[in-house]
Amino acid sequence: MMAAGLSTMLVVAAQAETPPGLLVVGQSIDDAVSFDPAEGFELTTVQAFNALYQRLVQSNRQDGTRIEPALATSWEAGSDGKSLVFTLAKDAKFASGNPVRPEDVIFSFSRAVKLNKAPSFILGELGWTAENVDKSVTKADDGKVKLSWQADVGPAFVLAILTAPIASIVDEATVSPQAANGDFGNGWLKSHSAGSGAFKINTYTAHEALVLDANPTSPGGAPKLQGVILRNVPDAAARRLLIEQGDIDIARGLGADQIDALKKEGKLNVLAIPSARSDYLLINSKANAALGNPAFWEAARYLVDYEGIAKNLLRGQSQVHQAFLPTGFPGALNDNPYKLDVEKAKKILADAGIGPTKIAFPVFNEEPYLQIAQSLQQTFGQAGLTLDIQPGVASDIYNKGRSGQYEFTLRYWIPDYFDPHSNASAFAVNRDNKYNTIAKQAGWVIPELSDETAAAVKEQDPAKRAALYEDLQRKIQKSAPYVLMFQGSDQVVLGKAVKGYAQGLNADQVYYDQVEK
Repeated sequence: MMAAGLSTMLVVAAQAETPPGLLVVGQSIDDAVSFDPAEGFELTTVQAFNALYQRLVQSNRQDGTRIEPALATSWEAGSDGKSLVFTLAKDAKFASGNPVRPEDVIFSFSRAVKLNKAPSFILGELGWTAENVDKSVTKADDGKVKLSWQADVGPAFVLAILTAPIASIVDEATVSPQAANGDFGNGWLKSHSAGSGAFKINTYTAHEALVLDANPTSPGGAPKLQGVILRNVPDAAARRLLIEQGDIDIARGLGADQIDALKKEGKLNVLAIPSARSDYLLINSKANAALGNPAFWEAARYLVDYEGIAKNLLRGQSQVHQAFLPTGFPGALNDNPYKLDVEKAKKILADAGIGPTKIAFPVFNEEPYLQIAQSLQQTFGQAGLTLDIQPGVASDIYNKGRSGQYEFTLRYWIPDYFDPHSNASAFAVNRDNKYNTIAKQAGWVIPELSDETAAAVKEQDPAKRAALYEDLQRKIQKSAPYVLMFQGSDQVVLGKAVKGYAQGLNADQVYYDQVEK
C-alpha cells in the first residue's frame, strides 16, 4: 500500500523531482465518471482499465488485431459455432488475494449487461440481454467457463468483443458485499477497483487525483513501479511547466505550441503515437426543427475549416479524416469530400428555410477543443448560425450528450476493440433507442442502416466485409446528424528518466506495468 496516499501527491507537487519508483502523470482527469469497467467510458477511465483489470483475452500491444491469452490460457469453439469454452489460468488471483473463478467471469458479464450503462451495447452485440445473460455465461467445471451467444456472428468477432474494457473480470467476493439497492456494487466501484491488473486503486478524488498502488501478485506479472499518480492538471501550460521542472514524469494533452517549444528545447522525449481517436460534431436532431433538418447536417459539413484547424491549430495532433473508421482499420475510407465553403452552406440553409439560429454549444473546457470551438464559431457565424460556446468539465459534457440535454457539441470517439464493428455499432446502429449509441444520442432512429451494419458484422469474407463498411461510411458522410472531422495522434511527453512506457492505437492500450525510472 502506498503509505501516504494523496498526501504523497501533495509532497510530489512541491518538489522538483518525483520519488523513485513512483510515476506521476499530469493530465486532465475531469472527464472521469466511473472506474467501474461496466460503466467507465471516458478517456481517463478507459486508459486506466488495463492497469487495474484483466480480461479473458487481450489485444497484442503492438498489433491490436492479434488476440492473446490473459486470464484464460486457452479456448475452444463449440461445434455449433455459437459458443466458446475458456480454460482459466491456474492460481490466478485478484489484488485482494481471492482466486479468479468461473463464478467471477459469470458475475462480471451478468452485472455489466444488467446495469445497462453506457458501454453495455458492446456486449449487446452478442445478443446478450438482462433476461438471457445468466444462461449465456455458465460454469463448465471448476476451471472452465462457457460463453454462448445469440447474435449471428462468429467466434473471431466474439473474441474481439472480449478485449473491450467492459469485458474486464471483477472480483465477486470483493464487489458483492458493496452492493446497494441492486446496483451490483456499481456505486463502490466508481472510485475503487477489484481486479487482477498490475495496479489497484489506492485513492480517487474527483477532479484532483487518481492514486494507484502496485499489485505484485498480478497474474500478468508484477509492475516495476511502486505506484502511479494521475494528477489533474486541466491547464496545458501548467502541464508543460510541471514536466519541465520535473514535478511530473509524463505530460499528456499539451497544445501544439507547448509541443513545438519542447521539441526545440530537446530536453524531454516527445512521442507521437498514432491514435484511433475520431473528433466529430454531434447534432441533437430532437432539439429543434432546424437541428433536425438534414439540410442543417449537410450545411454543417461545409462550415468546418478542416485544413485550417489541422494545419494551424492542431499541427501534428490530428489529420483531416471524414469517415467513422480510422485509418488502420479494415474498410476505412480515406477520401475527404468536404471542405470549407460558406457560400454553399448558406444556399443549403436558405433553400431549406433555415434562417439565423442561435445554438447552445457545450465544449470541453480544455485545449484543443476550445480552440476548435472558436474556429467553428467563426465559420458557422458567417452562415448566420451563432454557436454559443459553453465550456464545461468533460464529465458534464458527456452526461449532457448521453442524456440528450444538448443541442450541438464537439466530441471524440475511440474504438472499444479492434474490429470495424466497434465504430459502426456506435455511428450506424439505433433501431429502437435500446442502447445508448451515438446515433441514439443524436436522436436518430435508423433501422435500415442498423440492418446493414448487422449484415456487415456477420460477413465472413474480408473483402466483402470491408466493402460493406465502406458503403456505410459513405452514407454516414452524406447524411447523418454528425460531422466527422479529424483522426488524432497522441503526443505524450516523457521525462528523460522514464523508460518502458508503451501505448497502442486504441484508447485502452496504455501500459504502465513495464515502466521504470
